[in-house]
Amino acid sequence: MTKNQRNPAFFSIFLCVLKISAYLCDLSQKEMYLNKRFYYILMAVILTIALGYAVKPLFTVGRIMLLLLAVAVVADIALLWSRRGINAFRTLSPRFSNGDDNPVSIRLESNYPFAVHAEVIDEVPVVFQRRDILFKVPVRRRGEATVTYNLCPTERGIYGFGHVRVFVSTRMGLAQRRFTCCEQQDVKVYPSYLMLRQYELLAMSNNLTEMGIKRIRRIGHNTDFEQIKDYVVGDDYRTINWRATARRHQLLVNVYQEERSQQVFSVIDKGRMMQQAFAVHDGNRMTLLDYAINAALVLSYVAVNKQDKAGLVTFSDHFETFIPASRKSGQMQTLQEALYAEHTQFGETDYSALLAGLSRHVTHRALLILFTSFTSMAALRRQLQYLRQLASRHRLLVVFFEDEELASLTSHPATTPGGSPSGTSKPTTEQVYQHVIAEKFAYEQRLIVQTLRQYGIQSLLTTPQNLSIDVINKYLEIKSR
Repeated sequence: MTKNQRNPAFFSIFLCVLKISAYLCDLSQKEMYLNKRFYYILMAVILTIALGYAVKPLFTVGRIMLLLLAVAVVADIALLWSRRGINAFRTLSPRFSNGDDNPVSIRLESNYPFAVHAEVIDEVPVVFQRRDILFKVPVRRRGEATVTYNLCPTERGIYGFGHVRVFVSTRMGLAQRRFTCCEQQDVKVYPSYLMLRQYELLAMSNNLTEMGIKRIRRIGHNTDFEQIKDYVVGDDYRTINWRATARRHQLLVNVYQEERSQQVFSVIDKGRMMQQAFAVHDGNRMTLLDYAINAALVLSYVAVNKQDKAGLVTFSDHFETFIPASRKSGQMQTLQEALYAEHTQFGETDYSALLAGLSRHVTHRALLILFTSFTSMAALRRQLQYLRQLASRHRLLVVFFEDEELASLTSHPATTPGGSPSGTSKPTTEQVYQHVIAEKFAYEQRLIVQTLRQYGIQSLLTTPQNLSIDVINKYLEIKSR
């Protein structure tokens, strides 16, 4: 074949390739796509045909390769469209736990009489900003495969899941068929109920110390009488019942049980300072309000199991939510539904509104666990008079937060320029300023604790990650007194 004869043949073949590509692109509207392997082979075919101008046999080889490619693509498409080959089912909890890993499972069922390769894309809620929910899974003929991953929400609310997209290809790997599975569904993100289950299981096995909860020895006598028992070494001699001892002619002691049905209120500040976010894990960040809500839920659960009454108070620039203290069976569900709907207000916190609201709703002395954030002595002084009035009417515990990033800065002191030890580099001026400012904030927090203690107000300075454990230990300590 001469060069002039090859030109129209080459262009006719090239036009044929373009028409086939256009037709296959139209198939994409019918959920059919071409893989990279097809384009790599097509590039090789075009290159072989182009080289046929210099080497005559390559032109014939290129045409044969193009014919085989066309036949292979048609056969691949026919296999994929022979039946409804793949079904996918998404399994997840009807509600998610905030700040915890929540498992999501996708199960694939294949009806193809041959093995296929599947790429699974789950349309997760946009709030997660996840771009890695793509799983490549081999599926045996008429077999099943399961994909599982975790999602960690950092905000409460309603999260919307989209469809599950499954892209299926045969072993030839020239074309893909897309299957759209699973209906769109919404999932509510609640305060950390997974933590409640963890505490419940550990409580059943008496292994709460594994979570860091201390065994508090009961002291004092501000308790209810339970029974009389024989004296054993180690019993408090002040509990000896001398009348019973005289009758039985052996030492007997009174046994007391801790007081029950005490009112325990979780008081949550929803002001702008509670919008500050701290890291959970994997770069995710959760606000102080969400940490406080999770801790309040766990504390209420522990209080109810200790036969106390748990209640809830939230406030910002005005007195907002109030749930009376109770230990009835549905109290935990009531608290969980109320905490689910709480959101940070960006106004200034009004402690006078809190004082007025508690004076109106809580008439008996109660334990108030106040979750708030004080960053400076000036902020504390503005609210100190209201805290003192609350402490005079109730048992008040003020819980505020320690910044771990500031603690890490203060734990590694910067050396002064010109006086650095040998073998260490001199810090920059910016590093020195950062260290000095971190020390100032740390000193202010210690001063806040000392000031509250001077006025008889108990305080707890803790990191957001240790909040739940530290609050429970403090509650058990106060209860033992």
